[in-house]
Amino acid sequence: MNYKMIGYTLGWILLFEAGFLAVPLITSLSYIGSEYDKEVHALIAILITMAICAAVGYLLKMLRPAKRVLYARDGLVIVSLSWILLSAFGALPFVISGSIPNYIDAFFETASGFTTTGSSIVPAVEELPKSMLMWRSFTHWVGGMGVLVFIMAFLPLGGAQNLHIMRAESPGPTVSKLVPKMRMTALILYVVYFILTLALFILLLFDNGADAANGKMTAFDALNTAFASAGTGGFGIKNDSLAGFSTYSQIVVTVFLIFFSINFSSYYLIAKFRFKDALNLEVRVFLAIVVIAIVSVALNIYYADIGDAVYDVANNDYGENGYSLGNAFKHAAFTVASIISTAGFGTENFVAWPELSQIIICLLMFIGACAGSTGGGIKVSRIVILVKGVGRELKAAIHPRQVKKITIDDRPVDNEVVRSVNSYIVCYIVVFVVSLILISLDPFVTDLTTGFTAVSATINNVGPGLGAIGPASNFAGFSWFSKIVLSFNMIAGRLELLPMLLLFAPSTWKKN
Repeated sequence: MNYKMIGYTLGWILLFEAGFLAVPLITSLSYIGSEYDKEVHALIAILITMAICAAVGYLLKMLRPAKRVLYARDGLVIVSLSWILLSAFGALPFVISGSIPNYIDAFFETASGFTTTGSSIVPAVEELPKSMLMWRSFTHWVGGMGVLVFIMAFLPLGGAQNLHIMRAESPGPTVSKLVPKMRMTALILYVVYFILTLALFILLLFDNGADAANGKMTAFDALNTAFASAGTGGFGIKNDSLAGFSTYSQIVVTVFLIFFSINFSSYYLIAKFRFKDALNLEVRVFLAIVVIAIVSVALNIYYADIGDAVYDVANNDYGENGYSLGNAFKHAAFTVASIISTAGFGTENFVAWPELSQIIICLLMFIGACAGSTGGGIKVSRIVILVKGVGRELKAAIHPRQVKKITIDDRPVDNEVVRSVNSYIVCYIVVFVVSLILISLDPFVTDLTTGFTAVSATINNVGPGLGAIGPASNFAGFSWFSKIVLSFNMIAGRLELLPMLLLFAPSTWKKN
């Protein structure tokens, strides 16, 4: 274990976090004239946090390791501790400014932001200072592609062994290089990420506010929404999430949530005119799931006798059974895109939808997005490998002597990848069950739906659940202990479980 290298890297993490805080700082300075009472406390809190992050980061960076060698376990530990530190220090502006006075609540909110979960304990987000709203949304954008991936793009930490860090932080069963140098791979991914975010921001600025309860999107609204959508996090800046914005904005966000759910390597391959490679099996399966889910939910809520249980904020447009067909497809498309991307935005309270639609939504929470995207969940690639693995076992039962490898896109899948997928699923089930048992002790959890979907929403980085934590509710009612458990789930889920679990293994901390 290279302790000095770990400390050195964590120092850089905190220095970068001090730099990230410049975004809410600029926001606070922009609004301090019009919202002085709110922003003055936020401005002081941001400056204090920047100073703390910079001081602690500088002291850790002074360790200057003699050998900048990173082993696999070093990379796993660095990634785990980085995300914990980011959340721990990133919570300080909320606490110091009084926006979220309780530190555990603030940590939960910040962890939810960096992990792009979107679960919140804030009852009325519109009452927060603009700078704190911007910080919440910006943590989504920072965490979407991974903080260490960002740092690797601009700061070489461990040479070729940066792969250990990228493998630990990047979602999915495998990590591949787009170009020979890992640093350039990280840079390419962030360029794609930035371009998509900028495109979404510009398109949202064209919102003219037609059929919108909240009026047209301002530059502030558009930037926050772009950050939260790009990271597939889902922190809203309005109490009704995106329900009060225009149909145009909702459609634009729906499309981009799908874009951000696809492996970013596909966009690089498209730029290289390798369209067949870009539209690989995982992408095709993902798009098929999205289409089937949208059609199923839309028809289900259209033909169900929902009545006044639902309400279209924009149009108040009801069909014969509650929704017009057009609105049924609009809300179904938005909700499916929001859940499978694990963004968690809302335009409707889907807790009031029929059981079939709720079951589909719950299944989408687990499936999640593609590997190499900003989305969470188990990932479509793992689902594909698991299904093909079952098929192989069934064939082996019929033809025991036949040796058949799992293939994806006509390429054999290494046994190491299959083993890692199986190990991940076992770890996933264990963490899920233990978490469910722990939060079931909370008096707030009065039904299985609330407890089950609370764990599902946090470990899959989705945001809202069902029952008492649906889109119209939040996680404020949980006890401090449950919030710690759920915060662990959010970070563990974002890091694909293994890095966080290894922190508890004594062998991890032994010297080489």
